[in-house]
Amino acid sequence: MESPLIHISIIDREGIEKSYEAPTDMGLNLMEFCKANELPVKGECGGMAMCATCQVYVLSDHALPEPSDDELGMLDQAFFVKNNSRLGCQLHLSPEMDGLKVQLAPEND
Repeated sequence: MESPLIHISIIDREGIEKSYEAPTDMGLNLMEFCKANELPVKGECGGMAMCATCQVYVLSDHALPEPSDDELGMLDQAFFVKNNSRLGCQLHLSPEMDGLKVQLAPEND
């Protein structure tokens, strides 16, 4: 049986948009998916919502899970935060995310 795939568009820090097919049956989050595709996402804390080095801007109109208190607290301390900021590590790839479009937030270094 073939794994279910969704389509995601990611705009890198140079403004280049690329489309990807992402599996929804592997338990991956967006940060892990970006790292697996060699995008410049650090994910220094390993997905614990403790560093904001995987911050993205959600550009599409998807009904995503509400951010946790930990995620909101981290975004409150992060740089370059916008109203549509989310931590990639907190966005677990699911069939509902088909067509998702995000942009990598600038790095703070």
